[in-house]
Amino acid sequence: MAPKFGTSGLRGLVVELTPDLVADHVRAFLYACPVGTGLFVGRDLRESSPMFADVVIAAARGEGVDVTDCGAVPTPALALAAMGAGAAAVMVTGSHIPADRNGLKFYLPGGEITKADEAAILSALGRPARGGQGALARNTTAGADWAARYRTAFGAGALSGLRIGVWSHSAVSRDVLADALRGLGAAVVEVGRSDAFIPVDTEAVPDWARSEIAGWVAAHGLDALVSTDGDGDRPLVADATGAVVPGDILGQITARVVGADTVVTPVSSNTGVEASGHFVRVIRTRIGSPFVIAGMAVGGRVVGYEANGGFLLGFPAMLAGPLAPLATRDSLLPILAPLVAARGTGLAALVAAEPLRVTATDRIEEVPTDRSAAVLAGLVEKSAALADLLAEVGEVPAAQDLTDGLRVTCASGRVLHLRPSGNAPEFRVYVEANAPAEARAMLAMVLGVLKRRFAA
Repeated sequence: MAPKFGTSGLRGLVVELTPDLVADHVRAFLYACPVGTGLFVGRDLRESSPMFADVVIAAARGEGVDVTDCGAVPTPALALAAMGAGAAAVMVTGSHIPADRNGLKFYLPGGEITKADEAAILSALGRPARGGQGALARNTTAGADWAARYRTAFGAGALSGLRIGVWSHSAVSRDVLADALRGLGAAVVEVGRSDAFIPVDTEAVPDWARSEIAGWVAAHGLDALVSTDGDGDRPLVADATGAVVPGDILGQITARVVGADTVVTPVSSNTGVEASGHFVRVIRTRIGSPFVIAGMAVGGRVVGYEANGGFLLGFPAMLAGPLAPLATRDSLLPILAPLVAARGTGLAALVAAEPLRVTATDRIEEVPTDRSAAVLAGLVEKSAALADLLAEVGEVPAAQDLTDGLRVTCASGRVLHLRPSGNAPEFRVYVEANAPAEARAMLAMVLGVLKRRFAA
């Protein structure tokens, strides 16, 4: 995976992310984008992240920019701290991708970078260092401040009486997440802590992880189990049966809890949000938080979420206490809001009350981007090729949407969505159906067909 830069940041193999390459992107960012009062820097728990954080800090200080080092901290906590200080931020993380890869996420004083910012940064690459010497400070409370935001919003006893598991694995959010739950009155049971980095994709939870989760829930008598991806901006929630709740359903529930009237979400999220009737309007976008943020510019009581569960609050909400907007992908709100809302009935019952549309997703890994694009183009341009693929899984195409990749509504009402990943050498596959087992069964069949085609 050659290093690649986009609105998801810079990502690549650790051995190819040279200090010079990383420093070049930091200098370009600081030149092309506003930094406000300075630069906040955070990192995840990968073995390579401390080294890259040091490179980022040195490059920024060399540009004469004052730096605040937040250490190991969740991405939304870093963004919250930086925005509160009127500063830009860089998070060193590869998110959910394997440990042999890493990257940088860039934030303006007002939130995530846009596609226009991406273009400006790319055009500024190759600038020489200025030779300045910015100051260095440290922030040790960013994670605690992120948790305190939700204690204020939901109230200290909002989860009292509940026994909640935290799958810690190697998530940089693990201790803050446990503290946040305790702060709301829950009894917390930690499971699965790891010193080695484990790539956890909350949008495509593998079977081995689902099995572990179900076992932990049963063994410890849990009301729910929660976790995040590696950098803490995507939630993972399982109910008292051990069933993982899809991220877009967490988004639907959270949008209702905070009192939104407008929802912005990518085409990959399930269509239950329209069917629910809870919202005045639903705006569909391409996949990626920059597109969601752009859609949220309509204003009002607007929120955004993605199929991975990352949630963006676009207005001041009032729950048990005030909750200020946070215009970046967040995991803690879509974990806590459904748990609080389900306190009387249980999470499984709350989820069952949503419209019966659920998604299942996975990816075919180590597929070059050009190969993914060629396969997708063949399906888009040749209706017979698409019909043949669907026939192998017992489906017939009825309608297409090319907003982002190829999204096909089948005659059965099921939906198949195919697209190359925008930030990894992967081919993404999404299925929407009326039940989790139905969606996963079709997903498995489609993956089998596509793997044979990629191998051919």
